[in-house]
Amino acid sequence: MTDPNKPDENISDDDWASAMSEQEEEESTAASSEAADGEEEDPWAAAMAEQQAVEEETPEEDKQADDPPASEAKAASDDVFRPLTQDSGATSSRDLEMIMDIPVKLTVELGRTKLTIKQLLELAQGSVIELEGLAGEPMDILINGYLIAQGEVVVIEDKYGIRITEIITPSERIHKLNR
Repeated sequence: MTDPNKPDENISDDDWASAMSEQEEEESTAASSEAADGEEEDPWAAAMAEQQAVEEETPEEDKQADDPPASEAKAASDDVFRPLTQDSGATSSRDLEMIMDIPVKLTVELGRTKLTIKQLLELAQGSVIELEGLAGEPMDILINGYLIAQGEVVVIEDKYGIRITEIITPSERIHKLNR
């Protein structure tokens, strides 16, 4: 038999037998040393024992006074959902200030219609597209694509604007989506 790494050298069965006996001796020596220690060395058990030893060595005054004991740990929901109190009005206004500078897209929708591709391709400059809805009907005001109000068009000097005439309630929003 030959070693694949050293094809020129021949390995006899005696060499294999001696190598196997050496390995068995090493394993039995390791097993006897583990038996002398009492048990196998477990890295997790060692780490847990080390952590426990460090915690026992730490004097009580070094621990923070605001750290609750494990038995008195408060629920996570107390941190996330703070209970409402009399002074929460000041806190909520401060929290509301954080979102005041977030931009939103306001769209005023004059009307809608459906076209076929043939009709779309026939459009030219000067073409008139008939929209659903009547003249004078309130226009939809959308914020980020969601209907929130209705209003009427106003013209001031040479600029358009919209006067809000009705704020849409959540139940009315659902009804308007179904049309």
